[in-house]
Amino acid sequence: MTLFTKKSLHRVNQRISELIRVSLINSDYPRLTLCYSLFLLFFQPVFAQKNDPKKEEWIQLFNGKDLSGWDIKVAGEDLNVNYKNTFRAENGMMRIMYDQYKTFDNKYGHIYYKEPFSYYILKFDYRFLGDQVPGGANWNVRNSGVMIHSQSAKSLTKDQDFPISLEIQTLGGLGKGVRHTANLCTPGTIVEMGGKVIPDHCIDSQSKTYDGDQWVTVTAVVLGGEIIHHIIEGDTVLTYEKPKIGGGYISKQNDFASGHVGNPDYWLKKDNTLLTGGYIALQSESHAIDFRNIEVLNLKGCMVKKALNYKSYYRVADNSKCTYKK
Repeated sequence: MTLFTKKSLHRVNQRISELIRVSLINSDYPRLTLCYSLFLLFFQPVFAQKNDPKKEEWIQLFNGKDLSGWDIKVAGEDLNVNYKNTFRAENGMMRIMYDQYKTFDNKYGHIYYKEPFSYYILKFDYRFLGDQVPGGANWNVRNSGVMIHSQSAKSLTKDQDFPISLEIQTLGGLGKGVRHTANLCTPGTIVEMGGKVIPDHCIDSQSKTYDGDQWVTVTAVVLGGEIIHHIIEGDTVLTYEKPKIGGGYISKQNDFASGHVGNPDYWLKKDNTLLTGGYIALQSESHAIDFRNIEVLNLKGCMVKKALNYKSYYRVADNSKCTYKK
């Protein structure tokens, strides 16, 4: 069906108005009014799109152009100080670079998306680049990560190295043997696997090893405080349950003070608290890394079928977000 432009529709409306005026003289008003209504019903352009409950609506966290919508926190710096231009938007990628550093100097940093999530699917691509900046720890060669269920950027104390969070650890192969990626590290947190608490700070996945500067695709299925899956190139490589605050900061030997967390009592009081949501943050840990295609499918939203924004794939209801016809 051909859609009228606004200009042509205006002319048609004027003509029908003239016909209505004539119809008043001829006492034929009801019939022409009905014709007019039917005409607008079938020929006026449609501006509203019908909701498809099955259509996935992915949220692009990074616009590919700038860092708007993200907060930066680098250890020892104030909120949103982009120390030595570490975090950048270039060529459609979010880049973590060290070309303006002489040495790393323990400037651990993270860039946090502005909104928290609880039930969602996260996707992103990453690749490591070149050599590590001088001064980085040996264990940080081709090592970075993405934090989920994280505290917010503004809640970190000034010198804090890592947020209380779950880290999807991204590792690059070193060209000499197995080195898994999409592992789990737990700064200030602890998880269960198979019904048992796992005390280890880092838990290895079963992924392949990805050597060189190749792109790797990571997916995380995050279901609040229930269960979380790490997926690499379509293969589930790690699953864990019941993430909680607790277990110390990293270990008995590496407590909150070692991580420069300025309010350890606050977190100790929250020991064994279930983590059901939080922020997403990309990590700066001394080796250059690029991220792209950073997107989230929210699984929490309106679950009222008659609402305009109902989605059949939602797992948890937040019916305060429902919208209806006026």
